[in-house]
Amino acid sequence: MKTRRDFHKSLRLPYYALLISLLAACGKAPQPQPMQSAESAPAPAAIASADVHEFKIGTLQAFALRDGTFVIPNDGKTFAVGRSPDDVAKLLTEAGLPTTELSLSIQPLLVKSADKVLLFDTGTGVGGGGGKLIESLRAAGVEPTMVTDIFISHAHGDHAGGLVDSSGALAFPNATLRMSTPEWEAFKAGAAQDANRAAVIQAVTPKVETFAPGSDILPSLVKAVEIKGHTPGHSGYLVTSGAESLLYMGDVAHHYIVSVQQPDWTIQFDRDAPTAQASRKEVLAANAQSGQRIYAVHFPFPGLGKFAQRGERFVWTPEQ
Repeated sequence: MKTRRDFHKSLRLPYYALLISLLAACGKAPQPQPMQSAESAPAPAAIASADVHEFKIGTLQAFALRDGTFVIPNDGKTFAVGRSPDDVAKLLTEAGLPTTELSLSIQPLLVKSADKVLLFDTGTGVGGGGGKLIESLRAAGVEPTMVTDIFISHAHGDHAGGLVDSSGALAFPNATLRMSTPEWEAFKAGAAQDANRAAVIQAVTPKVETFAPGSDILPSLVKAVEIKGHTPGHSGYLVTSGAESLLYMGDVAHHYIVSVQQPDWTIQFDRDAPTAQASRKEVLAANAQSGQRIYAVHFPFPGLGKFAQRGERFVWTPEQ
């Protein structure tokens, strides 16, 4: 039995350990599960929930879905690698935040069109710090069997961990799983040396449809945005309805103060740090200039807002 101390300890799992915790829980090969069609699945009534934020993208109905939170120490090992924790603490103090740790939200995005139910990333699943996605999804009036398309920004555990349940079965059995070709190939590459990863890949492979970076995946609805450096095939997604759009930016930036105001500071999670830093600055500058509406999966819930330039710095302006 997990104690309260165990629970709080789980919220502080290092970010890079989330995928490991997911795979360890899915070590056995998935067993066939009875499937209920999206058409026949009864939709639960939407209820008021602090873990669900409803909004619009043009005529599209959208929801921010809280999966959880994890906390990372300000110790120079994760954020601002190579700089002193005092440098990070100064930024946090200016923002009125605690200086010893950084909190990152986890909030996948749900979008409903006339004939599709789209989910962008799947949270941690059984990993540390999350696990609330299915509950939040149902609070938004959607059963897992109703999801038609899943868009994975990249295969880190807090974005792809919810693809399978604790038994190793598909968590969204009727959904097409969409991921860039480079990201899918990189994810598969370690399977030969990792039986747990191989089990997850075995479960999801029949559902995977890959795309070339930057592809127009669902014309007039979802276009992939190639954002280099974080992982081999990291993708953002531009969701469009008429004249309105929303950029789901994946892991361009992790913290709404540190990553935005100091985009050149190295973050441990980026596989190719120099490329990721250049991409981050490019995304911040382009979207601050255009006024593009942004969905930030790790910024304070619900993660909606815009970037702006103030003097020499970029800043995050959340929607009110």
